[in-house]
Amino acid sequence: MNTNSALEATTALRDPSIVMDPLRLGAMHQTRISFVRSLLRKMANEEWTLSTKRWDLESDGLGTAIYELTTPTHTYQLVVFCDAIEDEERNDRVIAEKWDVTFALIKGRVSQKGLDQLRQNVPLQEAGRNSPKVLVLSRANKSVRVFDSLISSLSKGVQPDPIEIAKVGYILRTTAVYGNGKFGIADFETLQDNADFNLSFSAQMCAVYLLRQFSLDWVHFIAAQQGGDTAVTLTPALQRYIGIGNATGLGMAPFLITHPRVVAQWITQREIGFASILALAVDLERLHGVCQLLDKAKIHLCQVTTINDQQRTLNQHSVSELNDLILRVQDNAESVARWAEVYALCAECSFETQEIFFSCIIELHPEQVDVLVDDMNCDPSLSLTPGVTVSEMMSLIETRYQWAINIDFSAPDNQYWFWYRSVDKEEPRLAVRGDEPGEENELALDIARQVSRLYSSLQDSDGNGSLAQFLLIHPKLRTIARRVWTMGNVPMGDIQINALAHDMLPIHLLRCKLSMFGATKFDPRSDRWVRVTLFQGAPLFADLASDHEEESWLFPLLPNTVASNEERSQ
Repeated sequence: MNTNSALEATTALRDPSIVMDPLRLGAMHQTRISFVRSLLRKMANEEWTLSTKRWDLESDGLGTAIYELTTPTHTYQLVVFCDAIEDEERNDRVIAEKWDVTFALIKGRVSQKGLDQLRQNVPLQEAGRNSPKVLVLSRANKSVRVFDSLISSLSKGVQPDPIEIAKVGYILRTTAVYGNGKFGIADFETLQDNADFNLSFSAQMCAVYLLRQFSLDWVHFIAAQQGGDTAVTLTPALQRYIGIGNATGLGMAPFLITHPRVVAQWITQREIGFASILALAVDLERLHGVCQLLDKAKIHLCQVTTINDQQRTLNQHSVSELNDLILRVQDNAESVARWAEVYALCAECSFETQEIFFSCIIELHPEQVDVLVDDMNCDPSLSLTPGVTVSEMMSLIETRYQWAINIDFSAPDNQYWFWYRSVDKEEPRLAVRGDEPGEENELALDIARQVSRLYSSLQDSDGNGSLAQFLLIHPKLRTIARRVWTMGNVPMGDIQINALAHDMLPIHLLRCKLSMFGATKFDPRSDRWVRVTLFQGAPLFADLASDHEEESWLFPLLPNTVASNEERSQ
């Protein structure tokens, strides 16, 4: 499928009121065009290579490691610093000042002088001073339970209990992965001509993937130091099952509001791929494959550990629905003609189940969707078309922003929250309007309220006049007018959320973006932050030379480890 035919499918895209509903966005899962998936396909297709250039670690695992990544066009290095911290200093929140591991992805090779500078600054994270040679800056903490368990078992020559690994799923958990010019590092614009990392968040995902390799090498090294010749390494299946954890909070949520065209482009590409598939005739072999993936998703949800009662209930309900859905698909296998009829079989299911079905159908159609990753970027600017009239703008709002103008903003619950930015950590925060200080520094994330104000002012104006004349009289409405006109004329438009509402859940925004990254195992710790796993089930770097897409790593499962310890230690 070429780009032109993909674009033709936009005429059959689902309605934005369906797709951009925050409840649906908050149920999204990884797909083939999530960033981790497209990155690894690129690495494999272009035969990127990875080598260890420096391993200056003491027997306890403290010290410095450097990995070198070579692509067809450039060389990069991942510089990792491992430091000793006290248990009480290990904190996932942005207020933390020390971490078990800090690291940076660098363009080019690091000189000794450059390494010394990195050693002085990377462990400081936000407080350090870094150069544009740094593409990604990040930090991670150990899952102490998994870390200690792995080393204890491997040093004794036995494989660890896989069930204990499944409870967490990673050795290291990142708490922020900075890119795009933060704290002096390279701006995203500088990568636009870089064939390796010119797609959104690809450099950050690459750094996380390399950190996963380090985490495995790290525990193997320490286990060998403690166990000598007795020590073993994890089985390849368990190595693939271990990903990198991530703890994400409110800081990520505003991105989806402040970068509307970028987000709309991501979602539009998903919808273009989906629409093109729904129009296809059903292939019974692929239909069987979808059922297998649905069954895999069911087991995956049963293996997800979450402390969140609501998410646990959603997962359990989805497992029940998936059982019924699999039977329904099988019963209708001979009667459905198009994939649209197949997808219609889940119409009465929850969003969680519908989005699982969405991912499974996408997974089995690489020809239709893989090409779409090349068009994930877009011009993020917002603009007005010359000559627009007031009546045209009102008509657009009534058509595309009905969800916003239907909100009664005189009701306190509809403007309950305000967003502001923390001075200390430059991170967004939420506060209760009228009860907490800082309202004068409110961030302009109130898109629905701004649209409502724009519409109200337009109603009071001359409907036959030009929008330009209107904005000369109401200059404060120019910004929202540009946004409304731009987003109202793209397929998916704005996320249909009132970010001020009392019942607004930031977790929906977080999950939307994290699913685009390719996260799995969503474990909300509140309605404001969530733990996830990246690259769980993904091929190891050494596997990329093989056909790594032959066995899908959508909805990763704990390997079947029924062999004895003696067999598993081989």
